[in-house]
Amino acid sequence: MSDVMTSEQRSRCMASIKGKDTKPEMIVRKYLFSRGLRFRVQVRKLPGNPDIVLPKYKTVIFVNGCFWHGHEGCRYFRLPKSNIEFWKEKIERNVARDVRNEAELKALGWRVVGVWECEIKTVAQREEYLKRLYNRIVNPTQSYHIETDMDNQSIAAEPESEQIYGNNHS
Repeated sequence: MSDVMTSEQRSRCMASIKGKDTKPEMIVRKYLFSRGLRFRVQVRKLPGNPDIVLPKYKTVIFVNGCFWHGHEGCRYFRLPKSNIEFWKEKIERNVARDVRNEAELKALGWRVVGVWECEIKTVAQREEYLKRLYNRIVNPTQSYHIETDMDNQSIAAEPESEQIYGNNHS
């Protein structure tokens, strides 16, 4: 199946995709700032260049786009119908890089939190989700990780191996 866009149109479209300061990142940052949390953004000295770094809580946050990070089971993640092998390999490399970065950050003593764009996309679920995110950040007794099992939601707490959040994708 061929692309519906010309190669020039596709090139312009792909070039316009932002890698930082995305709408989901800005939503999370504005909320955390409004709750009094202070943070740094895009810290290059840390593995994976985390989107949000909260040094006081030794916590980093990655705000992941569902397509680019292969959020399985999500309605926003669907491989394109053209150039399937390229996209499959691209997404798999991104997921492997996410897992590697998470392991490196944990080895350095950081708590890692992943936020999927779909979790904050709709206003109806955004407020409750952001409240839970804030509470997990300021509660230093919890341990966080990006779920590598993409069937689970990304903010997961590990208090006595209890899973706090389930997946609620449409």
